[in-house]
Amino acid sequence: MNTTLGLLLAQDGIINGTVYAFLAVSLVLVFLVTRVLLVAQGEFVVLGAITIAQLQRGEAAGAFYLLVGLAAICIVILTLRLWRDRNIRAWAWQVGFCAVSVGVAALLLWLAQSVSLFALMVVTTLAMVAPMGPMLYWIAFRSLADSSILILLFAAMSVHYILLGLMLPLFGPEAYRAAPYVSGRIDAGVTTISAQSILVVGVFIVLTAALWFLFRFTMVGKELRAVSVNRIGARLVGISPDMTGAVAFALASSIGALAGMLIAPMSNIYYDSGFLFALKGFVGAVIGGLASFPLAAVGSILVGITESFTAFYASAVRDSIVFALLLPVLLYMSLRKSHGRPEEHGE
Repeated sequence: MNTTLGLLLAQDGIINGTVYAFLAVSLVLVFLVTRVLLVAQGEFVVLGAITIAQLQRGEAAGAFYLLVGLAAICIVILTLRLWRDRNIRAWAWQVGFCAVSVGVAALLLWLAQSVSLFALMVVTTLAMVAPMGPMLYWIAFRSLADSSILILLFAAMSVHYILLGLMLPLFGPEAYRAAPYVSGRIDAGVTTISAQSILVVGVFIVLTAALWFLFRFTMVGKELRAVSVNRIGARLVGISPDMTGAVAFALASSIGALAGMLIAPMSNIYYDSGFLFALKGFVGAVIGGLASFPLAAVGSILVGITESFTAFYASAVRDSIVFALLLPVLLYMSLRKSHGRPEEHGE
């Protein structure tokens, strides 16, 4: 392998790893706040990618029909819970959120189909995909909030397969690919860097800075941090786990949609492409210990680079090698935990 080829493979791995980092960060966020391993995070990526491609083609956006269906189911479930909880205030803002989300998405969709403006298409895609996160939380996870991680994992797998079954008739089996957002390349010594790749990395840097500001300086971010550290203690001081769970899912669905829009011009996206994206993001999150956003991002970059080089040398077993990265990490975590047990008993 020469230097030029190595740099090209490394560049491709960094870009793919950055996309996986979007998923890893959102998976860690949801897990820390709600203890849910959000297997369906990949579906948000697919929804973002396919929706922006459909809007560019001038087609009807299937994500809007999914949003309307989820909103209707959510309103019914919230209304049934009202008879049990008797919390009219919470019911009002949650139902209002569902209704307003559908109304705003419908208005933006009409504008996007009337005016071919890329920025409007991006906002419309986010408006259709982002509200699905809180809706799925209220539908599938709110009643199971105090259940074990295993039960929450079963619920997450169920949500994944239900969404997968709904997306096939909505989008069909064909592949979608968006038109490039930016064009051109930049010469960097012995290699070149595409403008699209720079856009992906740049957006991730901006997202990282925005999340840092959110968790450091805003009340919502501090509440999310409090729940991730001690759920019971946060509840005792008046922090609503229902609100923080919905916010975490909203951030996850927004990040997933953003990642989908970024990857849409770079590869063909099918209705069932999300599960593999989520698995590779999960590998990156586990490498980071499912507890650190920077380590999850670094782990995802490692996954992307490993995938790129193994695709060149051993494409037939590329995914197997990527998932094998979990083994040394899990072995190290189990050894560290076993070494900690005697000290705990001694205390």
